Amino acid sequence: MKNALKSILWIALLGGGFLLGAGWKSNSNDQQEEASGISENLGEATATLTRGRVPADAKVRFANDEEATISLFEEAAPSVAYITTTNLRSDYWSRNVSEIPRGSGSGFVWDKDGHVITNYHVIEGADRATITLASGESFQARLVGSAPEKDLAVLKIDAQNEELLPIPIGRSDGLRVGQSVYAIGNPFGLDQTLTTGIISALGREINSRAGVPIKGAIQTDAAINPGNSGGPLLDSSGRLIGVNTAIYSPSGAYAGIGFSIPVDIVNWVVPDLIEYGRVKRPMLGVDLATPQMAKRNRIQGAIVLEVAAGSAADRAGVLSAKRDNYGRTFLGDVIVGINNDKIENNGQLLLALEKYQPGESVKLKVLRKKELVELDLVLDEFK
Repeated sequence: MKNALKSILWIALLGGGFLLGAGWKSNSNDQQEEASGISENLGEATATLTRGRVPADAKVRFANDEEATISLFEEAAPSVAYITTTNLRSDYWSRNVSEIPRGSGSGFVWDKDGHVITNYHVIEGADRATITLASGESFQARLVGSAPEKDLAVLKIDAQNEELLPIPIGRSDGLRVGQSVYAIGNPFGLDQTLTTGIISALGREINSRAGVPIKGAIQTDAAINPGNSGGPLLDSSGRLIGVNTAIYSPSGAYAGIGFSIPVDIVNWVVPDLIEYGRVKRPMLGVDLATPQMAKRNRIQGAIVLEVAAGSAADRAGVLSAKRDNYGRTFLGDVIVGINNDKIENNGQLLLALEKYQPGESVKLKVLRKKELVELDLVLDEFK
């Protein structure tokens, strides 16, 4: 009997131990599964949180149009200069001379000889001008020539050849309203500033510092503020198409309308300013229609809109366009040739005139009511 009780007790102890061990193992497995589930959930949550983040060492990607704009700025900016002007003042009592800041503006490198182009009004009335290149190096500039009637001036600095990066030159022909443009300058003294926009209109007329109208100006909505004057207006290829010169704003700050002198005028004026210090070109004494008007009317040649009284063209009998009481315009003469040079647009007329000096006689060929007429004309000097 005693042995039987011992056996039953051992069986009970072994069974309890087995059940206790099975329960502990089951609990341990449950805890492991729970911990594994928590770990998986944390992993998924962490992945969700970091999925939208860009790794610190990842390369930033730009859209194609952004890449083009960045490239344009990086290539053109080294050609753009910052211009500051000062006046000299002598103290009445000590006779000491001091420099007083006058203003600032922009300019751009024209050639490897150190010529820098800007607006005439940027340096007007100044005693000294300092030009700071994109590299940060500054130079005292001297005035080479100016054309107040075109609001253009040429300065010169003595810089190393490798520091001078001339800006690529474009053409006015082919400009279209709506095309993208880029202005680089120093608005409010903030150097190397890029603004973008479009050509809003062509063939505008603005007043120069000499009170003479500048015709054919480019109107743009690219932000142009004080300090942008003299800086370049570029097309999408980075070529110069205009010199930023004025804004239209009651407050004197950007209001959506700016104007630039077209590059064809710059190309016509600057070589004379470099060589003679002033414009010394022959002139006809006519105002021409824009290339866009000629294209719209399918006319090859330079359309004469106005003839200045007493000018070479007036003396030769060139006829201007007329406007009737109803506002309708009737074409006058269309210049199609000078001597042996064929003229198909305004640019070709300017290039043809470069061959002659003021006072020379030429045969001017005009189309008048579909009839070719030759006129003897003695060229005036540009004034």
